[in-house]
Amino acid sequence: MDNATDTLFTALADPTRRALFERLCRDGSQTVGGLTAGAGVSQPAVSKHLAVLKRAGLVEDRVSGRQSYYSVRRQALDPLVTWARQMEAFWQMRFDALDDLLNRMDQ
Repeated sequence: MDNATDTLFTALADPTRRALFERLCRDGSQTVGGLTAGAGVSQPAVSKHLAVLKRAGLVEDRVSGRQSYYSVRRQALDPLVTWARQMEAFWQMRFDALDDLLNRMDQ
């Protein structure tokens, strides 16, 4: 696994960050204040979590006046999708080999 994929997994490993990311995916661009409402953590904590998501390339921000609006960079999940497909292929080969072994044992 490369460093970029490790960074994505690390960023999404925290349940609060994952929830913030999911809210941005579901609800679209939001301010820090909007994300803090219902997050269950303080505004400084939300800001810190957003900084981690931003460093991982999962979100981007746009400043408008005194507000920063955060939105998802959907293409940032591509390394995770690639990794999941590789794991799916790996496990499919393992299950196929197990199925072959069980069929040979039955004969």
